[in-house]
Amino acid sequence: MAKDQSFDVVSQTDLQEVDNAVQQASKEVSQRYDLKDTGARISLDKHAPSVTVSAPSDFVVGQVKDILNSKLVRRGVDLKALRWGKVESASGGNVRVDATIVNGIETDLARKINKDIRDEKFKVKVQIEGDKLRVSSPSRDTLQEVIAFLKERDYGIPLQFMNYR
Repeated sequence: MAKDQSFDVVSQTDLQEVDNAVQQASKEVSQRYDLKDTGARISLDKHAPSVTVSAPSDFVVGQVKDILNSKLVRRGVDLKALRWGKVESASGGNVRVDATIVNGIETDLARKINKDIRDEKFKVKVQIEGDKLRVSSPSRDTLQEVIAFLKERDYGIPLQFMNYR
């Protein structure tokens, strides 16, 4: 009897890389001539995990977000890992925008991924285990097809495939 092969579908973000990107972006914002004295700031809250950008205007917030995005890409962090909120007014005439960092797959999204796999009629078994999905099948080829199928789809979060055995 053949043993089932399996892999996990997860969505994890390396907070250390995000921290490094935030520090690099903060340094660039403090040194760039057009942003130097604007009072723009980037901060990372590791406990919530979220990133906050505050600046005197919407335009400057956009500039700082672009700098942060370039640093994140350079550090290998997928931009889908940040969910940006709306720009809100802050004290002193400044504006602020928050971004939550995605870690784990929400239950509703896990159900949608499970349904999509089932709708494609792959001969696999999918189990939702907390904030990840375990996909198992006797055939490694079928698992490869499922991975290729999931890579084609856009679920709004970065997906990684781990523990392939």
